[in-house]
Amino acid sequence: MTMRNSFIYTILGAALLLGTSCEKEIDLNLNGNDNKLVIEAVLTDTKGDCVVKLSRTKDFAADNSFAGVSGAKVQIYHNGDTTLLTETSTGVYVAPELSGTSGNTYGLLVTLGNEQYTATSYMPSKVPMDSLSIVEEDLFGDITKVANVSFKDPAGETNYYRFQQFIRGTKVKRYYVRNDDLTNGNDINTRLYILGEDDDDHEYDINSGDEITVEMLNIDAAVYKYFFSLSSSATGESESATPANPVSNISGNAIGYFSAQTVERKTIKVP
Repeated sequence: MTMRNSFIYTILGAALLLGTSCEKEIDLNLNGNDNKLVIEAVLTDTKGDCVVKLSRTKDFAADNSFAGVSGAKVQIYHNGDTTLLTETSTGVYVAPELSGTSGNTYGLLVTLGNEQYTATSYMPSKVPMDSLSIVEEDLFGDITKVANVSFKDPAGETNYYRFQQFIRGTKVKRYYVRNDDLTNGNDINTRLYILGEDDDDHEYDINSGDEITVEMLNIDAAVYKYFFSLSSSATGESESATPANPVSNISGNAIGYFSAQTVERKTIKVP
């Protein structure tokens, strides 16, 4: 990627923060190894999606390999019903038969040695994805194919959304989040701009014949705040020279999030 294009993508990324926050994904590596626990916990309305990943922070200069934490007791609970997750690989805990229901609040309890970490998350109503399409845009002289998600935002309520994009089976390392502060009750088109390279210098260009999958997630306010704060830090809005910790909804000396979310997936082949 040329220096000119890199600058263009940086400017475009800043502009997109006015609507959808779409920023380069960063790993939770901090200056100075605090050895904090990192919790990434997801419960959806679909069986097979429940997973909790436990890892440790590493020095900012270290590699980005997953430093999984084994031997924890991980539980998700609701109204007196508790599910114990099974560790299937180092640091990865799952409950294949567990799913959630919109309108319920779920709890997470992680016990590791003498330490306990807790969080709660509300699963909002599902807003259906009307369509997934590919549009072409002229971005500073380059014709670029971009995934576009269309949906109807419900009037009279506050909604928070997150999107995940997969190109040719590979997850795009970007954060796409938005709320409906300025679009409540409107028909919405959200374009999932890619904005250049990832940390491995991979360019996620979209070409004819590619298979594109998008997940549309309905999340609660705390999870939205987590991902928005993470993406804001990635743009350099933090005064720190390195990315600041995002705003976590997990109690205890840990970093991360617990999200009870709805999910809808659509896949298309690029014309």
